[in-house]
Amino acid sequence: MKTIGRYMGVAALALAACPLAAQTPRETAEAALEAAPVWDGHNDVPIQLRARFDNMINSFDFRDTLDMAEGDHDAMHSDLARLDRGEVGAQWWSVYVSADLDEPMAVQQTIEQIDVTKRLIARYPDSLKMALTAADVEAAIADGKIASLLGMEGGHSIGSSLAVLRQMYDLGARYMTITHGKTLDWADSATDAPRHGGLNAFGMDVIREMNRIGMMVDLSHVSEEAMHDALDAARAPVIFSHSGARGVTGHLRNVPDSVLQRLPLNGGVVMVVALPWFINEDLRNHSANRAAEEARLKALYSGLPDQVEALMAKWDAENREPVSTIADMADHIDHIRNVAGIDFIGIGGDYDGMPHGPSGMEDVTGYPALFEELARRGYSQEDLEKISMRNMMRAMREAEAYAASQAGAAPIEYPAGKPRDD
Repeated sequence: MKTIGRYMGVAALALAACPLAAQTPRETAEAALEAAPVWDGHNDVPIQLRARFDNMINSFDFRDTLDMAEGDHDAMHSDLARLDRGEVGAQWWSVYVSADLDEPMAVQQTIEQIDVTKRLIARYPDSLKMALTAADVEAAIADGKIASLLGMEGGHSIGSSLAVLRQMYDLGARYMTITHGKTLDWADSATDAPRHGGLNAFGMDVIREMNRIGMMVDLSHVSEEAMHDALDAARAPVIFSHSGARGVTGHLRNVPDSVLQRLPLNGGVVMVVALPWFINEDLRNHSANRAAEEARLKALYSGLPDQVEALMAKWDAENREPVSTIADMADHIDHIRNVAGIDFIGIGGDYDGMPHGPSGMEDVTGYPALFEELARRGYSQEDLEKISMRNMMRAMREAEAYAASQAGAAPIEYPAGKPRDD
């Protein structure tokens, strides 16, 4: 990966030599990604390390993982070679653990995931560099390395404790997704039954304390009401580390227009996800119809699994699964631009946390094709640079500036070991 400074010098010479030369969409995309490589909001390599190797990675080779299909596991979506081909310059690595764990075990396993991710980064000093601040990200990219940041996925990772939250920050976590797939004692998930109408009083304090210490608030996975409550409490930009636009695809994991309309005031960034079932409405409906048919057949032929399997095979043959494409992801970017504006869009692929990406973006090498599609739709180089990196950089700098302004503020306290009141 070439440095930003090197690109700027080359670009200046090229413009001086050919001031009127029109760029093709590919050239526009290439120039944008050279100047501002992708800052990806969410990659699940760390949970792959736990699932495949029990975090025993001393003999794991992250330079090339294409041949790692084994048993129930397909090949990984990410490795150093493909991240380079995908023009990824900064990566939020998700230190996710299952939301089904009880809180003490979730805290322990999150620390284990932080440990294994730090060890992975340290093993490849020529390619990866730990980043704790926006300035660290900028410095790593200038040095030709992938800036590597840690994000916790789900508030279960702090065990309902602001003290644990602060310690996770000290260990290097720089964002926390407020929920994952399950509603917590203090926050409603988008994909579970609500209990609080959004966030309860403790949940609002979680947002305030994250802002105070400089940890970014990630609202992917939370309910619409919780998104609004978090925006009410937030004094720094929020992010959606891997979400689409609900106005394009109705999945509840996506961001509704009512929230997109509030982003300009907050300064937050929606990092658009590549997960096919979140970005293609036909595919989402096909999945729901298939699940309904399977449930119907199991009810009709209880105790006859072979009959159910045969009839499902017939249904699958007659109802081909729609194919999600790069254009679907671009449609979500278009929608967010139209509702919120160009300054509030980023990229959050969710690779290694989904079966595959859209056709043409099956793994992390696909980002240049996405940016070429956006250039074809009329996005300028400046627009593309904002989407790839600059919007996220601006949001993180603003979060850091707010935290610096609160240097004299006391931590929010709760009695040790006591239940949190609604």
